[in-house]
Amino acid sequence: MENIILEMRSITKTFPGVKALDSVNLKVRSGEIHALVGENGAGKSTLMKVLSGVYPHGSYDGDILFNNETVAFSGIRDSEAKGIIIIHQELALVSLLSIAENLFLGNENVEGGVINWPKTFSRTQDLLAKVGLKESPSTLVGQLGVGKQQLVEIAKALAKDVKLLILDEPTAALQENDSAKLLDLLLELKAQGISSILITHKLNEISRVADSITVIRDGASVSTLDCHAQNISEEDIIRDMVGRDMAHRYPARESQLGKILMEVSGWNVWHADALDRQMLHDIEFTVRAGEVIGIAGLMGSGRTELAMSLFGQSYGKNVQGEVRLRGELADLSTVPKAIKSGLAYVTEDRKELGLILEETIQTNTTLANLLRVSSFGVIDENIERQVSEDYRQALNIRTPSVFQKVMNLSGGNQQKVVLSKWLYSQPDVLILDEPTRGIDVGAKFEIYSIINQLADDGKGVVMISSEMPELLGMCDRIYVMNEGRLVGELDKADASQEKIMSMIVKA
Repeated sequence: MENIILEMRSITKTFPGVKALDSVNLKVRSGEIHALVGENGAGKSTLMKVLSGVYPHGSYDGDILFNNETVAFSGIRDSEAKGIIIIHQELALVSLLSIAENLFLGNENVEGGVINWPKTFSRTQDLLAKVGLKESPSTLVGQLGVGKQQLVEIAKALAKDVKLLILDEPTAALQENDSAKLLDLLLELKAQGISSILITHKLNEISRVADSITVIRDGASVSTLDCHAQNISEEDIIRDMVGRDMAHRYPARESQLGKILMEVSGWNVWHADALDRQMLHDIEFTVRAGEVIGIAGLMGSGRTELAMSLFGQSYGKNVQGEVRLRGELADLSTVPKAIKSGLAYVTEDRKELGLILEETIQTNTTLANLLRVSSFGVIDENIERQVSEDYRQALNIRTPSVFQKVMNLSGGNQQKVVLSKWLYSQPDVLILDEPTRGIDVGAKFEIYSIINQLADDGKGVVMISSEMPELLGMCDRIYVMNEGRLVGELDKADASQEKIMSMIVKA
């Protein structure tokens, strides 16, 4: 008989006018890693909020059984008291507090109304050792990288005697080495009998660590797969996620390259604060009309610094070099001047830098080109509404109305709003920084199709990505960066992951 630690039966959750979950079933065995997958907006996060008590008992239909006991959580404290701990994609850490203070925040070691600091620091050292961190308990969390902060979150869960650990896109912002360490830790916790639910869009991670997979589509559970009982391919998972076969992960495109649209030469940039530290060294590259070029490199190689320094010198000091757009020397000294010159930049962090989350789709769509929807300094809301509606339809933004706040959209649809904003600025060259980060495979395909259409329309596209298969599948040429320098260039026909990594390690 299976040893089931969690069973969710016929969970149905309805918001005004929308059924977010429709009789979802989920079983998690004791001591297993259970992957929960589905497209953005499929209902994964809603289901976990039901489980954790964010949506309390009575606000949904169905039953939750934990350790064979029917539970009815009225809040997060109730679920945590049972050992169910959720680590969200946006980490819940206080950067100005120490690791020890974060680990026991709200769960303090108190004796006689006073925090026992020696005990707190001693327990912190033990917990850090369990997750493989050697930092001092007094280290400020803000001094840690994102990968180590994820490990602190797991240590925080262990401090609460976790029995079921839920991780929502834990590796979305991590580079490959940090992702591998986190997955190894999950396997170690599994060996200790701790169950995990892993929400991720990275199918290679699922194949590496998952024992079972539940696929959710359009608010309903469509399949549960046992990774040990059957041979499960990525194509099988994708088919269940999107409801169709995706024989080709990347849409086909016949490249029709035109004249050089953008030419960067002698580009040098120094650090904004440490003026003796040069971040970019003699960067030179070109982008043709109808061409998608990729920029590959490890985290910290200077890819984002290059993109931001080009876009109105948003990064760095003492910027030197030339950029020619359509053969003419371009003034990119400010963001408005960069936009006017025909350059657009989709940032890697759409929530912090790409969108105003509290505003509507309509407002966000026209932000980069308000003059086109204004008359005598006053925005014409009728024109703005029509523009945003046109882009909603053209980019297939899934929302009932352009009056929907962007914060309520899925990641894939938020990214389409960002693209709409920059397309409306009528650029010649678009720089896309991690354009599919945190987006499911179905939405990725739609983003790829938009990129291909831009190239077909004669635009130049610069695509920065940490996913080498993405660059290999989408780009006509790939430049390789390492430590602020371009160390190689590969045509599509010659490019491979091995060649890219070889250029990086030999630089």
